Amino acid sequence: MKVRFLENTDCRIIGVLQQKGGVGKTTLSLNMAEYFAKAGERVLLVDADPQGSALAWSAEREDPCPFSVIGKAVPNLHKDLPELAQGYDRVIIDGAPRNNELMRSCILASELVLMPVQPSKLDIWACQDVTQLLSEARQFHPNLNAAFVISRKITNTVIGRKVAKEFASQEFPVLETAIHQRVIYAECVEDGKTVFEMEDGRTAQLEITRLCKELQKIQERVAA
Repeated sequence: MKVRFLENTDCRIIGVLQQKGGVGKTTLSLNMAEYFAKAGERVLLVDADPQGSALAWSAEREDPCPFSVIGKAVPNLHKDLPELAQGYDRVIIDGAPRNNELMRSCILASELVLMPVQPSKLDIWACQDVTQLLSEARQFHPNLNAAFVISRKITNTVIGRKVAKEFASQEFPVLETAIHQRVIYAECVEDGKTVFEMEDGRTAQLEITRLCKELQKIQERVAA
């Protein structure tokens, strides 16, 4: 029986997780954190990747960061996070690829797991490990929720148009909003910024906003 999620979930603690690297996980985490901070929330971004990309990004900034960034690439994150999250309205976890022990802890720490995935057969196949970990984690965390978010989608391509059908057979649903392949995402990270701080980032800002509002609507339905 397939599990179709996003019917009854809180989105306060969002794990952005994927076993495959290079899918835009950290970029998505940073820009989502900025959106929620601009919306007036107190946001904590937990860098749970030993590479420390989010921490490196925060060190590159010239201006004060609008949200808190800490490094916590440890296998007991799910035990430490309740204390770390005190005083914050939302927590975003930037997880580690290719490390099942850290991945399991990130999953258990999350209320909603977003899995960025590029629109390709190879990426779909690569999702099997993380979806298996999610299924295992639900035995201990029955309210855990999860969904795919299409990342680095190239506009007006055949594979881009087929991606929804390709994911229809997956255990978890795909969010309506897709994040496209845009140079501005790479440029803003190199500058220690988010797309919301870039003068030419309007299009990217809109799609990050749509994604976060989609998550907020899910949260509002639960609260109602």
